[in-house]
Amino acid sequence: KQWYQRRVAITAGEVLKSVVAKYDASELITQRDAVSNSVADDLTRRAETFGIFLDDISITHLSFGAEFARAVESKQVAQQEAERSRYYVEKAEFEKAATIMSAEGDAEAAKMLSKAFDKVGDSLIELRKMEAAEEIAANLAGSRNVVYLPKDKGMLLNLPA
Repeated sequence: KQWYQRRVAITAGEVLKSVVAKYDASELITQRDAVSNSVADDLTRRAETFGIFLDDISITHLSFGAEFARAVESKQVAQQEAERSRYYVEKAEFEKAATIMSAEGDAEAAKMLSKAFDKVGDSLIELRKMEAAEEIAANLAGSRNVVYLPKDKGMLLNLPA
């Protein structure tokens, strides 16, 4: 009886090591059913060579060492950093595209204004000057600290104009 138990334990360890070596650590977790089926098939085949017939095999606990846990954590941190970097690159590319579009729009607007000035001449500039003068005059008229002095009369110390 003890011979069979030892043989199954030794064979199980060998089979488990050979099957686990075919997968990386993340696959052991994500493809647990495939790993379990592979272990069961290989262990059943190996046990039959010793005249031992296995009815059911199940992997109930899968644990990893502290070094593996640190490696998984480092990988997750690296993935997060990569995602953050990808976000910054995409953001920079978007801002670059927006700046280019804005510059192209400004250039097109400048071309249109240039064409309009060529057609209309200086009258549009004169109109803008008059509008600006009206706005300035309206702002000054609303201020209480402004005093209007006539241009042609020498009101300041009765000096001749």
